[in-house]
Amino acid sequence: MYREKFITVEQALGLVKDNYKISVADGPVEPQAFLSNLHTILDKVKNTEIWMCLTMRSYPFFEMPEYGNNIRINTIYMSKPTRDAMECLNTVSYVPTHLRKSAITICAQRDPDIFVGTCTPPVNGKVSLGLSNIYSLDVMKKAKTVVMEVNPNMPYTYGDTEISVDDIDYFVEVDFPMVYDITAPINERDRIIGEHISKYINDGDCLQIGIGSIPNSVVSFLSTKKDLGVHTELLGDGLAGLAEQGIINGSHKTINKGKIVTSIVLGTDKVYKYVDHNKDVMVMSCSYVNGYATLAQNRNQVSINTSIEVDLTGQCCSESFGSRQYSGTGGQADTAIGTQMAEGGKAFIALYSTTNARQKDGTRKEVSKIVPQLKPGATVSLSRNDLQYLVTEYGVVYLRGLSVSDRAKAIISIAAPQYRDQLYCQAKELGLIK
Repeated sequence: MYREKFITVEQALGLVKDNYKISVADGPVEPQAFLSNLHTILDKVKNTEIWMCLTMRSYPFFEMPEYGNNIRINTIYMSKPTRDAMECLNTVSYVPTHLRKSAITICAQRDPDIFVGTCTPPVNGKVSLGLSNIYSLDVMKKAKTVVMEVNPNMPYTYGDTEISVDDIDYFVEVDFPMVYDITAPINERDRIIGEHISKYINDGDCLQIGIGSIPNSVVSFLSTKKDLGVHTELLGDGLAGLAEQGIINGSHKTINKGKIVTSIVLGTDKVYKYVDHNKDVMVMSCSYVNGYATLAQNRNQVSINTSIEVDLTGQCCSESFGSRQYSGTGGQADTAIGTQMAEGGKAFIALYSTTNARQKDGTRKEVSKIVPQLKPGATVSLSRNDLQYLVTEYGVVYLRGLSVSDRAKAIISIAAPQYRDQLYCQAKELGLIK
């Protein structure tokens, strides 16, 4: 019966009318056919807007101002394609939100007229939303019309991703390869930071680990651990590998015992093959996964996130360079705060002590990523009130319960040695250290 719902991508685009609000699924489940052809209608419809998140590919309307400037583009998490589009267009804006509130944010001003995502081919009257459910299910319930691209390459996942074909208005047949996220190789600083953090992870702990070279390094040091659990915003290749080795089995988890819980799966075929038709993996709405009430139930929850810049009071800027938006708040505050609500919870923020920053003349100069004050306009992704453990290649400091003066001294102690004296003098000038 669902075959009657199949339409072409041109017909799907024809559903968009003047003044429409479009919401599309995120990252590895974004609707590629719809977005690849969206530019063909942008000279015909007026006052339209589109809501996106973690866009993994570039599309013609991102690259062609004659089309892209005819639609307002809102994103709740910037990525390279949307950063590049912002340079080209006048219509790209970042919308601040915590990831657990992404569906609430997308629907806050008004519900979408149309939601477009990607799913698996139907099985027994059901489809799976596949590799991500950051907000798809929650937004679909609010949208007036739901269109799903049916991709045979999409892994079939469980959790709350399985939905009836009756809940979808239209299907579009597509055949696209899965998007890959291949992180940079682990370098020496990653290795040192990873080893620092791994010493705080005990057998039976429940992990939230993101993607990137620092998180990957932490994973590389966990091969001697036992009975780890996973309750994470994002599941990548590294954790999938530990699960295949039996190091992750979830036997000590407080909730969802024996299950890996995540909201998005992103990596390569290694993790995609692992989650496909694997009932030990639950891909759940981020409103649940990152919810404080959920995280607080996970005894010995550990969260590991990274930051761009941290000041001497512990304010973490993890998403912008000054006022220039680079990524998004994502789930950093969700998981860092929720983790600390759990019995035995440990929340880590990690960063390199230095970086080679581009100067106005185009040259690069080494600078400290631990700074007296954040750059003007910088976003505070995690407040100083919520920073528990801070990590660089020079060590780990536990900041809970320290005064501003003692925090500044502790943070300086893990800055690059060549900047410590300068940071101490600057802290005294600012009145942070008496």
